[in-house]
Amino acid sequence: MPTGPAYLIVVLVWASTPLAIKWSAEAGAPVGSVMLRMLIALLIGLAVLLALGRRLRRDRRALASYAAAVPGVFGAMALSYHASMSLPSGMMSVMFGMAPLISGLILQALPGATKLRRWHWLGCGLGVLGLAVVFADSLALGRDQLAALAMMLAAVTLFSGSGIAVQRVAAGLGPLEQTLGALAFSLPCFLALWLTSGESLTIPLSPRGLWSVLYLALFGSLLGFLCYFLILSRLPAATVALVTLITPVLALTLGMTLNREQPSATMLAGAALILVALGAYLFGDRLARLKAEAAALRSPE
Repeated sequence: MPTGPAYLIVVLVWASTPLAIKWSAEAGAPVGSVMLRMLIALLIGLAVLLALGRRLRRDRRALASYAAAVPGVFGAMALSYHASMSLPSGMMSVMFGMAPLISGLILQALPGATKLRRWHWLGCGLGVLGLAVVFADSLALGRDQLAALAMMLAAVTLFSGSGIAVQRVAAGLGPLEQTLGALAFSLPCFLALWLTSGESLTIPLSPRGLWSVLYLALFGSLLGFLCYFLILSRLPAATVALVTLITPVLALTLGMTLNREQPSATMLAGAALILVALGAYLFGDRLARLKAEAAALRSPE
């Protein structure tokens, strides 16, 4: 696939995923909805893998990589679906946009990590300030939304930590194999949670909810990840990082346009602070390098 269409697919899928999650869980069965999504994605993905004449690796390192991905699939998605019952879809996207900040902070506690520089810490500080603004606004609106924000923060932390764990295992798996292995390991967890959650053993989906589940299975769980890994292998990291700045803005717009969501002015101000924090964190290195190059050009030989 050409790089341009792949990049566009990633932006559109990531921007629309929070709204699709909200619609798929609107009938009050978030665990059943996410489990159905993952099951459909796994079955389709396995069919694709067989058509390509490949099989899932089952050596020790591959199994460790699949297991390392479980917190990011099961933990993050279960919390996100529950949070979608109370939180605007646009804010879900903004919260997930904080993944680079949280990943950077987690890495500081691990050996061999690159130390953060002053603009990284500036980005982290602005992100915390933005979170504080959003949480203060939610506290005024009620405990349900405050709990949903806490769930999203936990979801992003699990997602970020899981991604780091998969990288550290370094099993050398392709994106399709890694995705399918993670889904296969996560499905029993979703099933156990579904059976113990008190939800109905039938999943009450509206027509819109059913189409959302199918969309999330095909695009959110498979095509989106495959295109993301493709552009990650072809484009500079700074260009790929733009996705995390573009998608929250689009997600907020989609939520307000298609779902009549009306985030408060304070919540939008907090979201803006978080996006500025992401910009400072992701592009501080690039700006510092450009500044150094300009200074070198101005200096005499």
